[in-house]
Amino acid sequence: MALSRFYAMRRFQRSFQTPHLPSEYSISFGSFHKTDAIYSHFPCNLFTPRSSSHFLSSGLEGFVLRRSIVSCSCMISSILCPDAARDGSGFTSRSSTKVAEFTICFSGSRSMSSVKAPAGARQVALKVTMLSPGFVYEPYKPREPISFWRRWFTRSGWRRTKEDLIMEMKSAYAINRLRKVAGYSKKLFYQHTLRLYKEINTLLAKGDTSSLRKVVTEKMYSTLKNELKRRESMWSSVHWELIEPVVSVRTLRARMIALDKNDLDKAFIQMTLEITAKQRFEAYNAKGAVVSGDKTKEVLVRDIWVLERSLFHPGADWRLCARLSV
Repeated sequence: MALSRFYAMRRFQRSFQTPHLPSEYSISFGSFHKTDAIYSHFPCNLFTPRSSSHFLSSGLEGFVLRRSIVSCSCMISSILCPDAARDGSGFTSRSSTKVAEFTICFSGSRSMSSVKAPAGARQVALKVTMLSPGFVYEPYKPREPISFWRRWFTRSGWRRTKEDLIMEMKSAYAINRLRKVAGYSKKLFYQHTLRLYKEINTLLAKGDTSSLRKVVTEKMYSTLKNELKRRESMWSSVHWELIEPVVSVRTLRARMIALDKNDLDKAFIQMTLEITAKQRFEAYNAKGAVVSGDKTKEVLVRDIWVLERSLFHPGADWRLCARLSV
């Protein structure tokens, strides 16, 4: 009787002891793998019914030492919760809430799940800035003229009048924001527009794409570059000349594209302008012969350009955003 109690107490004591493993082997459920130094933690809730059927058999956890081909087993319940009462499933009643933490070594570094930033590390925020919206907001289209009687004495005329007033209010608001943030002056703006108009057309005639990139948006640069490739396949060189002063410059539409509704200064302004000017044009082939145009004749050209400017980039300037065909 005393001997049976002794063996029972010995088995009970052994159930609380974890197997001693060499330091060169890592611990993982189901197998030992020789590693160096990685640290990770395995909680008890990883033992799902699907995974437990693979690793556990009758409440026993198998550990396999692959290098030495040594296997041993121990009661998973005695490792996790030795002091709790058993239930009918073979696990302890508290095994689902306790966490069995095992340290696995590998290359002296921790796994991604347990990596912590050093105490003195400095956080660097990534700032992304939009240089251009990449589209024209409400592109300009000429409105069909209507008579005075139709505008004021028909329902369709009233709706048309309402739409026209809304469009004019949008333009006035955009110009007002531009004046408040960047100091808009109509005279100076038109002078700058004509300089930009002449510069861009001159660069196009020379085929200078590197300088062209600075005065147009990214999307417009791609469009002009493709146009130059098509032109070079037909003509070797061109001559372009602007006859000054120009005939007329007028604003057709102004629009504001806000990026943040809480900060209206973070926005882009798009101005649609009609430029009417006399020009001279002549194109040559590879041999220098004239194949198109005549530089001795003046041609009246009407262009509709959309210029764009940022209100929140330091040192921002007007750039060509689009050319409209109406």
